Amino acid sequence: MHILVTGAAGSGTSTLGEALANELNAAFIEADDVYWLETHPPFTEKRPVEERQRLMLARMERDPSAVVSGSVMNWGERVENAFDVVIFLYVEASVRLERLREREARLFGAADPGFLEWAAQYDQGTAPGRSLARHLAWLEARSCRVIKLEGAMSVSEHLEILRQDGLIRRGS
Repeated sequence: MHILVTGAAGSGTSTLGEALANELNAAFIEADDVYWLETHPPFTEKRPVEERQRLMLARMERDPSAVVSGSVMNWGERVENAFDVVIFLYVEASVRLERLREREARLFGAADPGFLEWAAQYDQGTAPGRSLARHLAWLEARSCRVIKLEGAMSVSEHLEILRQDGLIRRGS
């Protein structure tokens, strides 16, 4: 089974994705690791879309049970439709931005103002890339099951909802 956990930057996709992969004894794949080339400083050069597709599909083929965290919008139909389940996280902007400030300070010493500005516009959709409207339209186009989780919940609360939903079997 291939599961995608997606949402705005700071919504908790990586945190939930890694925890879900552990619960399911599945591989964990961070979409950003495939999207961005390794650069110093990081996150400055995108990998060409064809290479992204090839790398992600090869990884998913190698790991028949995997949880992917992040966004794969505009990666092409083969990747975008490769999931059995998509979990969409929505958390209000103030919570997302505080999480991003803390994460960026921990990883890089300070948050990049341009990145925070881009992340802050997600709900309004005024910048290129991810936005709430684009994500919702993308989710509507999916043929697989979509689970929407809304609100700033803990990982354990998210996992309990997924257990109640039947995605995680008790004792797994």
